[in-house]
Amino acid sequence: MALPQGKWVKLEQNGAGPGARSSHAVAVVGQKAYAFGGEFSPRVPVDNHLYVFDLTTRTWKVADARGDIPPPRVGVMMASIAEIIYVFGGRDATHKELNEKWIGFPPPGEKCKPRGGPGLASVQGKIWVVYGFSGEELDDVHCFDPRAGRWSCVETTGEKPTPRSMFSSVGIGKHIFIHGGEIDPSDLGHLGAGKFSKEVYALDTETKEWKRWDNDEPGSAPGERGWCAFSGGQCNKRPGLLVYGGNSPSNDRLDDIYFFTPSI
Repeated sequence: MALPQGKWVKLEQNGAGPGARSSHAVAVVGQKAYAFGGEFSPRVPVDNHLYVFDLTTRTWKVADARGDIPPPRVGVMMASIAEIIYVFGGRDATHKELNEKWIGFPPPGEKCKPRGGPGLASVQGKIWVVYGFSGEELDDVHCFDPRAGRWSCVETTGEKPTPRSMFSSVGIGKHIFIHGGEIDPSDLGHLGAGKFSKEVYALDTETKEWKRWDNDEPGSAPGERGWCAFSGGQCNKRPGLLVYGGNSPSNDRLDDIYFFTPSI
């Protein structure tokens, strides 16, 4: 049986962008991708500039951000709702976990281990937690229904990805797409590069079945990587996954941008 198809496109970059980094975050609003945080040297935050990449002109610039600007940080996450971008968590230059907190939702229960580097996606009004790291790479899936205020552990079937963390993820329609990620951590911890994946998988949240997705243009896809900035967005009016930078198997930080459009 032929694998479902998708298309990777490497986006040209013009202007002064953030450069090579990992452990950063990106969020897309309209036709602009906003990047913040990250590191070039392990555990050392680069800056706290807000960079803007125009998906139409493929040009970077630094935003004239004002107000209470977050300090430099790594391991940060970002999400957008309408025209507002939310920045959450991360670690500062002293490796301190930053203490911004959201409260008011029930904990997920004992079946969902505390973890770092999971996939987090919103699909059809529910929040999905996919895989992650908790002393070892995980391969479980959990779902939170905000309306019911209830967590559930989801049993999945099909071509399941191997356990992993620090991958890119996005919800599109009824699917959760994931790309890459760390499948075997380095003995040096965050100072080294572990073993990374390069495949794309999708979880159908209705059938709970995993499938691996093929690239319809071999050679155009990003290679093995993890610790990327990523976001859902649109390219040529089609929804997909934007992946920016990250860490490579050689422990070199990357500065390229790719966009994956699934054929669904």
